[in-house]
Amino acid sequence: MSPRDVVVVGGSTAGATVLRELRSRGYEGRLTLVDPEPGTNRPPLSKAVLADAAAEDSVLMDHSSLDVELVRARATALHHAGRTVSTDDGSTHRFDALVVATGSRARRIAAPWQTGELVLRSVEDARRVRRRFADASTAVVVGAGFLGLEVATAAATAGLRVTVVDVDPPLQRLLGDHLATAICERAAALGIDFRRSGAVLMGDPVRGVRLDDGVELAAEVVVSCVGDEPVTDWLHGSGLETDHGVVIDEHARTTLADVYAAGDVATVRTPDGAVRRPFWANAVAHGRVAAATVLGQPVDT
Repeated sequence: MSPRDVVVVGGSTAGATVLRELRSRGYEGRLTLVDPEPGTNRPPLSKAVLADAAAEDSVLMDHSSLDVELVRARATALHHAGRTVSTDDGSTHRFDALVVATGSRARRIAAPWQTGELVLRSVEDARRVRRRFADASTAVVVGAGFLGLEVATAAATAGLRVTVVDVDPPLQRLLGDHLATAICERAAALGIDFRRSGAVLMGDPVRGVRLDDGVELAAEVVVSCVGDEPVTDWLHGSGLETDHGVVIDEHARTTLADVYAAGDVATVRTPDGAVRRPFWANAVAHGRVAAATVLGQPVDT
């Protein structure tokens, strides 16, 4: 039997997929989305949104056609015994089934006393980076993964002199030597410089980085693209098992009955240990699985 009240916490890719899948699979019960901000389709942030303010609205998710009760507040606690979620506006929301899809936040490397480090995780982040690019001539990007290279490319295209710093060659672990080399050559053609090193942010506000060999790279803009951290703070004390994310099985079930998780916040238990894959396609797949499991249906229905 389908649950009467489903609460989804987090409305970006995984959460949005859960909402759509539940309705497309015939769920007609009460559906509540808890999220203080509009859901965001994040991949375009480092592409279209960095280049053009007009693209901002295109990445915001619209759930209005799904008959969803929208709660613009931040989840602060899960009370499993009472089947409720508390939010920072002082309200509580009852559920028969709960899907945790709170995603992740950008990891920062600045010291607690430092200001001025930029990251890219939200529309507001993209807006801030874009504005800084417009007034600068030099930038350092820490991190040479997909996000770091896209940010570096956007900066170079905007006319900045760009240095990318990472202890590993760009994308080597993901793509192998051949493709990674080709991408580096293309980036170098845009004037992007690569440095193999760790980096410590300098100044307050941040005005560059210090490399492992002591070399200091001054920059008007410093953007950290060094991974993410799952948003699980609000679940502390709930009894939910976490291991670098909310632990789930292959059906998106957590260690608490009637509680599921999907997307960047989730860590899948495997025979080789817990595995977390914070990618867009994985968030979509998790969302589909979670919705099917909530309704007791096979995923391929």
